[in-house]
This record gives sequence, structure tokens and C-alpha cells, in this order.
Amino acid sequence: MFWSLIGLLGTATYIVLMIIPHCLASMFTRSGNLSHIDARYWARWTLFCSRVKVKVEGEDNIPDVPAIYMPNHVSHFDVLAILGYLNVQFRWTVKKELFRIPLFAQAMKRAGYIMIDRSDHTKAMASMDVAAQRIRDGASIMIFPEGTRSDDGTLQFPFKKGGFHLTIKSGAPIVPIAVLGSRDILPKHSLSTKPGTITLRIGKPINPADFDSDMNLLMNAVHEALKQGLAGGE
Repeated sequence: MFWSLIGLLGTATYIVLMIIPHCLASMFTRSGNLSHIDARYWARWTLFCSRVKVKVEGEDNIPDVPAIYMPNHVSHFDVLAILGYLNVQFRWTVKKELFRIPLFAQAMKRAGYIMIDRSDHTKAMASMDVAAQRIRDGASIMIFPEGTRSDDGTLQFPFKKGGFHLTIKSGAPIVPIAVLGSRDILPKHSLSTKPGTITLRIGKPINPADFDSDMNLLMNAVHEALKQGLAGGE
């Protein structure tokens, strides 16, 4: 619980000190890039305060074009590790409930994050149109294909379809990211964190054209890539 309190104090301090500069910076750019950089350092500071280190493997697999990044999801610390240490300008897809949080909602809107309403299929598909526009504007998209955190740490399958609709709509490659170690730091349903190391293992891009834009084939390919990454395979 000690490290939980230290991490909470650290992230709260950063928010108090940086929320005004963050909002001011976002007023001078419509791209959301400055806001994303600000959020990156917030994530790094929170990880530092929580005594969590992050290792990144496979950075040479990051394509030089906008992509759809798909990590597995077992802990809130997945978000911090990816935001802090994946050297890519990307935009999160975020469930609508998080847009109700004061200050965070404004910050996410300024950064160009995309709200997903999972209870309304039509609105969810409209959000994919927004995400496709973000890709055309030059930003990548980050989406957890499992939709939510795994209870036991195993990879949940089948995946949610939204990210694969986006892949087919945009033609952008999918980049799988295996996240290891975060569940040991903060598992689902726990409030107590402990120091540790998170590894981000970036897989090779998966081109939808190689699968004739078949959603099921794409989903299976991403599932297999994440399984191999989590197991330490190539």
C-alpha cells in the first residue's frame, strides 16, 4: 500500500502542476501532439514514483506510417507503460465512462482521444470513422482488442471487433504489443501496487491486405502474435 500512496501522490502532484500548461498548450495546436507529449511525461513520472521500470523490445518493428497498435490488457499500469515509453504519436480509444471524469475528460478531448460507446453499436462505428480520420491526419491509434482487463492474466479471445473494422476501413497495419509484468505490479480488482518491471514487446506489423481484409483471419493473426510475444517467442 505504501507504493500505491506514493504513486498516487506523484501523479496528483503532476496533474496539479501541469494541468494549466497542458490546457494552454493544447490551445495552440489542433493535432494533439503537444498534449500527448505532456501525457507521456505524466505517465513516466507516475511510474517513477511507483518504482516501476519499463523495458521496450522490438522498436525496429514500429512502422514509419500510422498504424493501429493492439496490446493485451491485464492492469491499469499497461496504460502508463505504453503511454510513457512507446515512442509513437498515437491516440487512445477510450470508453465513454472515462470522459465523465473532470479535468481528465478535457485533457483527453484536447489530445484527440476517441470516445467509444460500447452500449450503442451505431455510435461505436461512428467512433471508428473518427479514428480513421486520425490515421489519415498522421496519428496512430491504440486500442485494447480484449476490450477490458483480463481477470486472470490470460489473453481473452475472441477479441472485440471495433479495432479490426478500423483496420479494414483505413488499411493501416496492426502492430501487436505483448505487455508483460504489469499484473504483478497491479492486478485487476487490487488497489495495492508494488515495484517491478514491465516489458513492452513490439511485434511485427500485420498488413490487412495480406489477409484479404478478412476480419476473422486478422483477429487470429493478432491473437497468435500476442500469444507468441507473451510466451517470449519471435
